[in-house]
Amino acid sequence: MKPVIFGLSGPVLTPAERAFFAECEPAGYILFKRNIVDRAQVRALTDSLRVLAGRDDLAILIDQEGGRVARMGPPEWPAFPAGPVFDAAYERAPMTAIQAARANAQALGVMLSEVGITVDCLPLLDVSQSDTTEAVASRTFGSDPMRVAALGRATLEGLAEGGVVGVVKHMPGHGRAMVDTHHHLPTVTATDAELEIDIEPFRTLNQAPMGMTSHIVFDAWDADRPTTLSPIVIDEIIRGRIGFDGLLMTDDIDMKALSGTAGDKAAGAIAAGCDLVLDCWARMDEMVEIAGRLGEISEASLARLDRAMASVGTGKGEFAELIATRDALLASA
Repeated sequence: MKPVIFGLSGPVLTPAERAFFAECEPAGYILFKRNIVDRAQVRALTDSLRVLAGRDDLAILIDQEGGRVARMGPPEWPAFPAGPVFDAAYERAPMTAIQAARANAQALGVMLSEVGITVDCLPLLDVSQSDTTEAVASRTFGSDPMRVAALGRATLEGLAEGGVVGVVKHMPGHGRAMVDTHHHLPTVTATDAELEIDIEPFRTLNQAPMGMTSHIVFDAWDADRPTTLSPIVIDEIIRGRIGFDGLLMTDDIDMKALSGTAGDKAAGAIAAGCDLVLDCWARMDEMVEIAGRLGEISEASLARLDRAMASVGTGKGEFAELIATRDALLASA
């Protein structure tokens, strides 16, 4: 098995993808809107991936946050609210907001598990600042670390109850980035003491099954390399100070925050201490390059992957009831 998660080009596996994936055995896959048509099609696609891998517990990921980041949506599936909705509700009624976040996440889990998706890249534990890039600020649970952690915990619990694994992101915090890592490499100049605010929610939820890195340079920790490529930040901050021992994957290595070839970035991330590389765009030449640069997944990384995938069971809960419960709680907050 290769320590990489690959994207797919369309709503069905192409013959070339099927042959390549069968040979290189990626650790998992990630779906985007280009892979989504309707319930029957998504279920057939995820079933085909499990058959190809020979594993029922295959990691099949999606970014289904709600708001602007939703790969599955109307008219086939309902729209979901993003983090700021729960942040605002918490301001009025904290416990009600936490219950609403849990019901919302459980509904997401039920919706995803119904079509064979097993991992949702949620929740964001990024602590917003006054100058946080809009690409992140429009998705977070707000600027109070305790609130972010409380709503993040409820989200993780709800996803697990709904039948999918959650991923805390973007470690060790994206809130101070003033530019979008899809397009630029941010540098954060905050001091080590100031960054305690950013890592607090991740430390509180350091038992999460999966986490995702940020492509951000933190001057206080490693002024030369972004987190994804920094053994210092991964070992001393994420694994050490935060205490996270779950599966650590990169954010998409195709983001313009990182430079170099696809193979260089993938190999660099694994060498820095990431368990898995996330490569989203299904470009065959780049996937072949990545597979050629990566060895087999390490025993430690495989153990973390297996532990994460075993952390949830069959989704439970009635989807319509969960949505109604969430809406009633938000209305009463």
